[in-house]
Amino acid sequence: MPEPFHILLYYLYRPIDNPSEFAARQQALCQDLGLHGRIIVAGEGINGTVSGESDATDQYIKAMQADSCNAEMVFKVDPAPGHAFKKLSVKVRPELVTLQLAAEEDIDPTDLTGRRLLPADFHAAMKEEGALVLDGRNKYESDLGHFKDAVCPDVENFRDFPEWIRKNLSHAKERPILTYCTGGIRCEKLSGFLLQEGFKNVTQLDGGIVTYGKDPEVKGRDFQGQCYVFDSRIGVTVNSANPSVVATCRDCGQPSERYVNCAWKPCNCRIFLCSSCEEEAGRSCSDQCGRLLAGQ
Repeated sequence: MPEPFHILLYYLYRPIDNPSEFAARQQALCQDLGLHGRIIVAGEGINGTVSGESDATDQYIKAMQADSCNAEMVFKVDPAPGHAFKKLSVKVRPELVTLQLAAEEDIDPTDLTGRRLLPADFHAAMKEEGALVLDGRNKYESDLGHFKDAVCPDVENFRDFPEWIRKNLSHAKERPILTYCTGGIRCEKLSGFLLQEGFKNVTQLDGGIVTYGKDPEVKGRDFQGQCYVFDSRIGVTVNSANPSVVATCRDCGQPSERYVNCAWKPCNCRIFLCSSCEEEAGRSCSDQCGRLLAGQ
């Protein structure tokens, strides 16, 4: 039987004149439909991921598409046995994804963004001589999974990318740069920023890793590990063609995609820890956190 719930992932860069009013309508619509999840609204558009019963998510899609301004919005749909979120959160923010650039440097993806590549084209482009595949996500995401031979910046926040690029990629402005992220939204701005910085050949994976994994031709090929997602699933399978595991348990070093948070709440950092090691030594990211836990 099909799963009774659906998880939606979507975004659209489009002008929104009154983000607060738009957010209030979103709040009311989602509450009426019993949806949970996270929605961000800004003057530049909307970014959301919600879960609900399949009939309710279908109604949500129809309601969104009834607005002609959302005609280009693409919904990525995953079946699920239940809600992927505990509650609903709708917030108004200055940006959909935070680069925190000065006003004169800010990127409008409707005006400047990298050329989009469909999954099969992206897979082929990765194999071209000189191609540099750039992961547009945070380190804790790429640690769980990434494309083979990708450059995975050691950044904890998306706003750190401009500085990291200027320090580490300025030598590569003539190389083909292929960017990717979870669902595509971060690459809209990241690829535009690269173009603005003088990179000559910048592309982005259309629809992100999620779309790449669902493509019937590519089947997630050459994506190693799992794709980190911001809901209760934590990680989802991408590669059904040549899968592999890249993460290892912090304690025993064996392959493990079990991602947990350090049990010492003031720390709360993410670690890979197999169930056997947690049972034996507890869920701490370091000896120091372990001692603090023991002293509680």
